[in-house]
Amino acid sequence: MESLADRTFAAVLLDNDGTLVDSTGSVTRSWVTWAQEHDIDPRTLVGHHGMPAPAIIASVAPHLDPQQAFARIEQLEVDDVEDVVALPGVLDAIAAIGDAPAAVVTSATRELARVRLAAAGIGIAQVVTFDDVERGKPHPDPFLLAAQRLGVDPTDCLVCEDAPSGVAAARAAGCSVLAVTTTSTPDELGDADLVVSSLADVVFEVVDGRVRVRPRQP
Repeated sequence: MESLADRTFAAVLLDNDGTLVDSTGSVTRSWVTWAQEHDIDPRTLVGHHGMPAPAIIASVAPHLDPQQAFARIEQLEVDDVEDVVALPGVLDAIAAIGDAPAAVVTSATRELARVRLAAAGIGIAQVVTFDDVERGKPHPDPFLLAAQRLGVDPTDCLVCEDAPSGVAAARAAGCSVLAVTTTSTPDELGDADLVVSSLADVVFEVVDGRVRVRPRQP
């Protein structure tokens, strides 16, 4: 199998939460607060990372009004970005990618993505969110839309992800995948082409307008 370092890509598609930004504190506090408000055992939330909020609600609380639940969780998360920061290696990676085609592809809503990216000091113009697709991850739709907006073939894209659902979505879209173990184990990310602990473990570079990624040498 061809390694990632042996090829270049027309574009990079980056998941946000757990890949670009550390929003764990905000996510945990917000969802636990919501669960407690509805007498839901917070432990039922485990294993849903990377999925759109409505899918999580349907899984753990199908008896609740989905629109009201979604609105409440959205507000809790938007209001809680105090400790949202860029993960290791992220700002260097984005600087290295520079003007090459890139997009953030997230299961969050547009407003939540906006406030978290701003809190972490990350500026990427093209952002595909939950609001832009009918079917979120693990379906391929978000990555397919991002590739379309950038004017590139999905099979010529490198996806950076941290969640099994995101890896599955990227694979279904025909993309290559670099996974980070921020929120998942290497075994859970086994379908990725390369698994590293964070983006600090790799080096991005642009060659003739195309992006290459290689492991960082010790």
